[in-house]
Amino acid sequence: MTERKAGFATRAIHVGQGPDASTGAVVQPIHLATTFAQEGVGRHGGYEYTRSNNPTREQLETCLASLEGGRHALAFASGLAATTCAMLLLEPGDHVVYMEDAYGGTYRLFDKVMARYGVRFSAVDATRPGAIEAAMTERTRLVWIETPTNPRLRIVDIAAAAEAAHRHGASLAVDSTFATPFLQRPLELGADIVMHSSTKYLGGHSDVLGGCLVTSDDAVAARLRFHQNAVGGVPSPFDCWLLLRGLKTLALRMQRHCDNALAVARHLDAHPSVSVVHYPGLESHPQHALAARQMSGGFGGMVSLELEDEAAAVRVLEALRLFTLAESLGAVESLAEHPGLMTHTSVPPEERRRIGLGDGLLRLSVGVEDLDDLLADIDQALRRFE
Repeated sequence: MTERKAGFATRAIHVGQGPDASTGAVVQPIHLATTFAQEGVGRHGGYEYTRSNNPTREQLETCLASLEGGRHALAFASGLAATTCAMLLLEPGDHVVYMEDAYGGTYRLFDKVMARYGVRFSAVDATRPGAIEAAMTERTRLVWIETPTNPRLRIVDIAAAAEAAHRHGASLAVDSTFATPFLQRPLELGADIVMHSSTKYLGGHSDVLGGCLVTSDDAVAARLRFHQNAVGGVPSPFDCWLLLRGLKTLALRMQRHCDNALAVARHLDAHPSVSVVHYPGLESHPQHALAARQMSGGFGGMVSLELEDEAAAVRVLEALRLFTLAESLGAVESLAEHPGLMTHTSVPPEERRRIGLGDGLLRLSVGVEDLDDLLADIDQALRRFE
């Protein structure tokens, strides 16, 4: 008989974690040591230097791999450090097809950094059938997508993207930060690599930077592990411990994020001052059916909305009281920002217009506060706009 696999919330609390074997402590200790004693020259018990490996980071990576359904997870100091490590799988002259509606920092890394080293990039609307395949060349080695996307919350068909990539000998990497493994597990849909900015929902409390890559490909994992050590963008043991603590409540938090965000999206959708609401949980969303099939347990905690123009958007942002005006997302407190003026300033204005990132677009990270208080804050801010 096959042993029953523990549920998501159970694994988030127990995999890679306590009780501590040496003391019985229910919470694992933080191993702050940067170096470890060796039994002899070149002989050690698995740890020699914390950049290469650390017990606390190993516990985090074990838990992340379990939650994402992969064999290997690698933790990094930020989401961009993780993305950079994935890019180091490429060679000069290689080509990457990526989803045009991407995080501004991802665009900056591709356009301003990696392109200088001979890697070529093509942005496509990966929500359109055939768009990925049409952009492939003989040098395409990687397809990079976000789903849901940042900030317009478009949904890309992961299974279809994986099939298109694999037909041309390329790999598929998915930035699944907005969904988290609680809602979406791209490896199960054919992806080769999953990336998370664990600063966001995985940590969940706006107090730790982090990123991770997860894969089930042993050869890819070995190459990533080499670069993780060689480049050195790893998290501190304390950051790993904070992320482990955050993961324990991920299932609870995501359920509340999803419930609140859906209610906020419906409320905004009925408001006369709001032109468009972007939320995959709304039936009016163009990829709602795909999101319902590809995600499970909800549609995430991010909502974007469009107002008349930039001036109106700024007035509403500055009128919000419970929603904090700040970059980042995915924490227990609600945040609000203007992508064009904040998180996506690295994307040129003409490119923002091309991909539909308008001047009146606002992005809300809906937290876990009482829903009535969130709706009241939104209403009082929109009244000022009126």
